[in-house]
Amino acid sequence: MEGMDLEIKESALPGIGQKFCVETRSGERLVIIVHNDERREIFRMSESDPDEVLAVVTLSEEESRAIAAILAGIVYKPKLEETREAVLEDLIIEWIRVEPSFACIGKRIGELDLRQRTGATVIAVVEKDHRKTINPGPDYVFSSGSMLIVVGERIHLNGLKQLLSKGEAKGAE
Repeated sequence: MEGMDLEIKESALPGIGQKFCVETRSGERLVIIVHNDERREIFRMSESDPDEVLAVVTLSEEESRAIAAILAGIVYKPKLEETREAVLEDLIIEWIRVEPSFACIGKRIGELDLRQRTGATVIAVVEKDHRKTINPGPDYVFSSGSMLIVVGERIHLNGLKQLLSKGEAKGAE
């Protein structure tokens, strides 16, 4: 996985989770481990000795999401970005876990007619086995434990949650 000025190497840690090695343009090295129990650890590595750990931060899933929102510019965006993103100011990106009790399990996106009934869109899905589906189509079938990444305005997301959990869309436009 590569970004514009960022190289990210990903590897599985059997029984533990997933490891991401990040080297920034400035030469700083980070190792991020996402544990199967949803804990995250961030290691700041020495530039001169790749095995020397300079600092470690351990975060819960909730703390990780809050920090990710800050880094992604969701909580605060620099003034230069405000005009570029003014059209998106009411849009929210949210993560929704498909719980075992949800009415959507075993049903297809197209069958539920999500976008038309709620105004929200599922932009990606991460399965329990960490398999990723970007922009799932109408044939995608919901399964228990999947993490949905959805986008819409608050009212749309509330309607989507109702439809996924109870089979009805309330609060949708």
